[in-house]
Parts: sequence; C-alpha cells; structure tokens
Amino acid sequence: MNKLEIHSTEQSRNALEAETARLADLISIHTTKDGSYGSEQISGLYFNRFSQIEKAEYTHTMYWPTVGIAAQGKKVIQAGNEHYEYGGSTIFVAPVAIPVMMKTIVASPTDPFLGVGIYLNPQRIAELVPKVYPQGLPKVTERRPGYMMPGDLAFVHAVARLVECLASPNDSELLAPLIVDEIFIRLLRSPIGVFVAETVFVESNVQRVSKAIHWLQEHFAEPLKIPELADMVHLSQSSFREHFKAITSMSPLQYQKALRLQEARRLMLSDRMDAITACRMVGYISDSQFSRDYSRFFGSPPSRDMNRWRQHMNS
Repeated sequence: MNKLEIHSTEQSRNALEAETARLADLISIHTTKDGSYGSEQISGLYFNRFSQIEKAEYTHTMYWPTVGIAAQGKKVIQAGNEHYEYGGSTIFVAPVAIPVMMKTIVASPTDPFLGVGIYLNPQRIAELVPKVYPQGLPKVTERRPGYMMPGDLAFVHAVARLVECLASPNDSELLAPLIVDEIFIRLLRSPIGVFVAETVFVESNVQRVSKAIHWLQEHFAEPLKIPELADMVHLSQSSFREHFKAITSMSPLQYQKALRLQEARRLMLSDRMDAITACRMVGYISDSQFSRDYSRFFGSPPSRDMNRWRQHMNS
C-alpha cells in the first residue's frame, strides 16, 4: 500500500469515527436513562443505553428482525451456538426473530453503551428487493442467525440523518420514510443483503422458516407437531429441521422452549405470577420439567431467580 492509499484509508477511518461519535451524541439526547426506547415519531426506530458492565448475568430477550449499530461501547450477543461482539460502529443484522442472550462488556456512566436499531419492514423490503436484485438473488449456501458487518460511513451517516429527523415533526413525517428506504437499500446492497432479501423472497426456504417462526411465536404454548408445521410451510420434515437449524442456530423444539421460558419469566416478574401458574400458561404440563428447563436456561430455578431479580430491583 503506497502513501496515498494509506492517507486515504486513514481519512476514511477518521471520517467513520467522527460520524459514529456524532451518532452517539444524537442517541444520547434521546436516552437520558438506561434502558430501551422506542420512537413514537418514527415507526421501527429504537435506542439502547446501558451504563454498567454486566459481569456475570446475561440478559435473555427476543431479537426481532433488525439492523442495528453500536455507536459507543460493546455488547456480546449469543444466538444458539453463535457469538457476536457488537461495538465500534459495527452493524449487526438479524434477518429473522431469534431468542438471544446479551451482555454489556464495555460501558461506564460517563461513556455508556449507546445503540440504535431499525426493525426490518418486510413489506417495504419486498418492494425494494426487485430493484436491488433485478436478475434475482444469488445463491446462498451458508446461513447464520445473525450477521456482523464493519462500520460503513454512508450507512452510519444515513442512520444519523434518520435520528436527526426526530428534532422536527415535519422531518419525521416526510423525510424519515425516505431515509429508512435508503437504509434498507444500503443494507440490501451490502455483503449481507442477500440474507435479508431471502426473508421476503416468495417461496424461499428462509421465508418458509420465517412463517414457521411466526407461527411458533403466536402458538408457543401449544404442543409442537413437526410434521404439521413442516407441511404448513411446504417442506419435508428433514428439510424443515435442517433449514430451521441453519437459520436460527437451534432446533424448532429449542426455539419453542426459549419462547416459553422467556414468557414464563416475564409473567413471574411483571405480573407477579407464581411459577406453577406461569408454567401452565406457557404450555408446560410437568412442573419438574419446567423447573429443570428453567434452571438450565436461566442458571437457577424459578423461585431463586425471582428472589434475586426482585432483590436487585428493590436495591
């Protein structure tokens, strides 16, 4: 690499760092306290702020189809057997809804983790895919539940402009939808764009698995019948299992179990429901099986987990 190329690379890196820092400042304006914040003015836009490192506890949550940027700080995301380090202007994309474990590993009160995300809009993306891929989608052989992409100046700049729209109601109404389209187009044109495009491509295996995921989210308390679910999405049982595991990094049963256990924990925390009632509400028949699965998933049995969380919230 000659001196001119090195200088150009340094300029690009400095420009990306400056734009990422500007994006972090914009996020900070809309996140005065730790937590997740959805925007009321711009549909699908949300922010995350966390000012402490989580030394031991992973947060179990559902990662909806999203493209996000970590503008400051760093998190670890685990989906099935896949691990991702999310920070330093890195772009993270989850094409389908996946249960994940997350932990903040770089943050402080003065320099909190600051992230911004945009939920993927399947209807809008479906309209854009033929324009970005007029010759059809290239063949994909290896899929994962999530994808990381290095920070891109144009992409970060587009997201910053979207956040800036929050300062003006007219901009939020008139300009924000155009910028969201720009973000989706830039995502579709990126090296991982085809994985997003697959989710809306009619009769693709990814779209079929996405339909099964949606069914599981709506009916997770019901008994899981693989033959019926595979038939519903027009796949053989073996193909269904294979594609589901490739796309989500877990089996359909593991996916359903994660949905059940996360909902049971929410019911016990938010609604103060007892463990036996929550167990029944999410579809478990056996109390002992529920307790074993809960302990393996969250690290401790329901009663101990609830006591720890309530002590933490009251401290």
